[in-house]
Amino acid sequence: MDFIDQIKSISALVSRQMDNVLTEEATKSALLMPFIQALGYNVFDITEVVPEYDANVGASRKYKLDYAILKDGEPIIIIECKHHKERLDSSAYSQLSHYFNSTSARIGVLTNGISYQFYSDLEKPNKLDEKPFLEIDMLSLQEPLISELKKITKSAFNIDEIITTASELKYTREIKRILAEQFNSPSEDFVKFFAKQIYNGAFSGGIKQKLTELVKRSFHQFIREKISEILETATKDTEVKPQESIPVVEVIEETTLIETTQEELEAFYIVKSILSQSIDVKRVVYRDTLNYFNILLDNNKLKPICRLYLNSQGNKRVGLFDHSDNGKTEEKISIEDVNDLYRHSERLKNTVSYYENSYPKK
Repeated sequence: MDFIDQIKSISALVSRQMDNVLTEEATKSALLMPFIQALGYNVFDITEVVPEYDANVGASRKYKLDYAILKDGEPIIIIECKHHKERLDSSAYSQLSHYFNSTSARIGVLTNGISYQFYSDLEKPNKLDEKPFLEIDMLSLQEPLISELKKITKSAFNIDEIITTASELKYTREIKRILAEQFNSPSEDFVKFFAKQIYNGAFSGGIKQKLTELVKRSFHQFIREKISEILETATKDTEVKPQESIPVVEVIEETTLIETTQEELEAFYIVKSILSQSIDVKRVVYRDTLNYFNILLDNNKLKPICRLYLNSQGNKRVGLFDHSDNGKTEEKISIEDVNDLYRHSERLKNTVSYYENSYPKK
């Protein structure tokens, strides 16, 4: 399973477990430790991941850091964890800041097991920046950010490259924040920038109000047009057979009636994990429908790997396919939970193998 799929799998796990995580210690063991493990650090090796790390803050040494990740005996990443229902506020930041200033680590992480805020000392050496350079929300993942997170993994860890990336990410986040503010409510200076180039009269009164509305409308329209261009290009680049075309009614259902659950996503990542040794898992995709969760090979409706029926309480099933009649017969098998999919690994692999042998390679 590649790194992005690991993080997505943990995201699905977090969503399912969080209601049962009642304490800070449970947050650490159920939510944080799997995350650290996904980064490639061995949570069971006390020389690599140290809980209750003594950061030597103050003479009394009363407070200890939740976790420190070590390299050659020295901390490279320090982590302060709160209960998942707690906000990562100024008090939590202040605590991490004290620890950070007392160690040689260049990366500080503040988390509640759901939100992960990554800090460094980009502005002043050995002083925690006021704003994080990277923030990961496990309940609302963004793949570009997961790619940045990968640079902090054990196998990729290079502090010079991380600091360079951190600096870029920090300013990128601020620029995007400013753009979002201007998108929703253009400032006078922002509107003036355009007014100077398109209008020669006085910038006041009704003209100011009118240009402000025009700038806002143009900004929104520009974004919509760019999205349309991207979607049109993607459509042209994707070859779709006539029999695979999706009816308009199905598109409407996808956008208005269907809700993909975390359990379905977890099942999807399990299937990808099972098939990871056989094929490139990027070829495995899903299409959610009103009646079942469809997992396909090559995004082809003629190549179903399996179907999941998970929305009925107490009657979860997986649909597997019989290839004696060109894969048209579906056998529905009851399962207790999505982990039961591992029991059907060979059959899932055989299904993919059938498609590989039956459909000509381009």
